Amino acid sequence: MRIGFIGLGSMGQPMAENLQRAHGQLSVWNRSAAPAEALEKLGATRCESPAEAAQCDVLISMLADDAVTRQIIVEHGALESLGDGGIWINMATVSVDFTCQMQAHAAVNGVSYLAAPVLGRNDVAAAGKLNILTAGERSLIARVQPIFDILGQQTWYFGHEATQAITAKLAANFMLGSAIEAMAEASALVRAHGIPAADFLTMLTSTLFNAPAYKGYGELIAKERYSPAGFKLRLGLKDIRLAQQAAEAKNVPMPFASVIRDNSVDALAHHEGDLDWAALAKVAARRSGLK
Repeated sequence: MRIGFIGLGSMGQPMAENLQRAHGQLSVWNRSAAPAEALEKLGATRCESPAEAAQCDVLISMLADDAVTRQIIVEHGALESLGDGGIWINMATVSVDFTCQMQAHAAVNGVSYLAAPVLGRNDVAAAGKLNILTAGERSLIARVQPIFDILGQQTWYFGHEATQAITAKLAANFMLGSAIEAMAEASALVRAHGIPAADFLTMLTSTLFNAPAYKGYGELIAKERYSPAGFKLRLGLKDIRLAQQAAEAKNVPMPFASVIRDNSVDALAHHEGDLDWAALAKVAARRSGLK
């Protein structure tokens, strides 16, 4: 099975490295050269265009958003190059509407489209411990399960429609944003009363909220370590907006999402969009007069 990988960002690069080490026969393309050159040193084939990388059996993309994915996969000819019988696995977080559009584009080219967004930051990706959320024909998923087994610790199935996998990922990221926002506001509260945030968050993540998301982001907030970003705040805002779009389409109110969106916009106004999503704590502190 020849695999192509497009998008070697903070998540894509460790994923591609794991595939190359375990599987070989990997063709890669990235807009900036350095990540692709690093994969080439591991034995991957560095391609000059997305269309060249897509000359394979299975194409994996891990790109920032709808617009970039459309530009690189559709407009730059990758989908046509993949061609009849190929499989396109989109492992990025995109919108529900875009997922429907890409399914249609893929079908026109005789390509099977599979949505498989992931849960986990770049360190989890490097360890091959991602959780992979997917939906679609089970026979199609079975064909690519060996790839998922290299990239993740578990594959979660959410139904026959690709949009169901995307909806599950957006809902999960909404919950993650809610956890960050809750810790941000709680930390501002205790600090205002003279309690070190680190002491409070250590207690909290060792007792009531002893879970990976709270522990990981809680540590970043406690240490005010927002750079380098494992997941940029501006990307978190993108996912919250996509969750709101999906919710509005089905008349689902999500008032907490509006709070996270507004505070994220506050962060962008203060040039904090490239900090880690945990930097929502900076917004809470600033609005409380603590910074």
